[in-house]
Amino acid sequence: MTAARPGRLAYLGTPQLAVAPLVALLDAGFPVTDVVTRADTRRGRRGSASASPVKRVALDAGLAVHHRVDDLLGQGIGLGVVVAFGQLVRPHVLAEIPMVNLHFSLLPRWRGAAPVERAILAGDHRTGVCLMRVDEGLDTGPVYGSVELAIGATESADSLRQRLVEAGSRLLVQQLTDGLGAPAAQLGEPTYAAKLTAADLRLDWTQPSERNARVIRLGGAWTTLGGRRLKVLSAEVVGDGPGDVLHGDSVGGLRLLAVQPEGRSPMPWADFARGARLADGQRLGT
Repeated sequence: MTAARPGRLAYLGTPQLAVAPLVALLDAGFPVTDVVTRADTRRGRRGSASASPVKRVALDAGLAVHHRVDDLLGQGIGLGVVVAFGQLVRPHVLAEIPMVNLHFSLLPRWRGAAPVERAILAGDHRTGVCLMRVDEGLDTGPVYGSVELAIGATESADSLRQRLVEAGSRLLVQQLTDGLGAPAAQLGEPTYAAKLTAADLRLDWTQPSERNARVIRLGGAWTTLGGRRLKVLSAEVVGDGPGDVLHGDSVGGLRLLAVQPEGRSPMPWADFARGARLADGQRLGT
């Protein structure tokens, strides 16, 4: 399977992070003709239809857009490229169309939906991106190539994800340009990156400050104060211990920098504390 393989190339992806690899393929001159992405969504009963980020780019580029993977069958597709598609490709499709997947971890660590977030949450120091062959399992296929990146000590998930997308786009173009060759089997003990839930993002003040700092780096971290939800947007570690009691701008070993009260805009912690008339000794998580 190489870049010179006859036939059309299809791209399967949906969110913003899947846009850059598609653009990279188009800019490099690969014959992408078809895109599969999620169907348009509506917000509210009278909301207008909203196309996915990948669909918007595909339409601008004049590509054929589909919402069902089976629409690719019988169309002479020579290779499918999957990036953050969010669906398993069924065996009968793979029997006709070979596919590769750009996955944002160093497989077999963090197979699944949230590899970037799970790597940060686990305190990993390194991660990466793999180009793998799609098979019937969840991110179980052999790997054609990979790039390893260090995770910054205070790096946010958004920042890390962007760096991985940039590295992955280059990897994808280079591998297809050079020819994929024979992939290598994944080696090591698999771990699984389940999709994050609201419970994963709730700050647990019985945990060490470093653990809560990692949750905050994911984006969407929250706690409660006086029975109302309070998002914690940024913080820094100033001590080791747990604790839920406020002392100035700190709780436990965390110094709070920016928050977003329920129903309001983001703001510096100092502005929120002053407006809410917070005093030392109040507890978070209540």
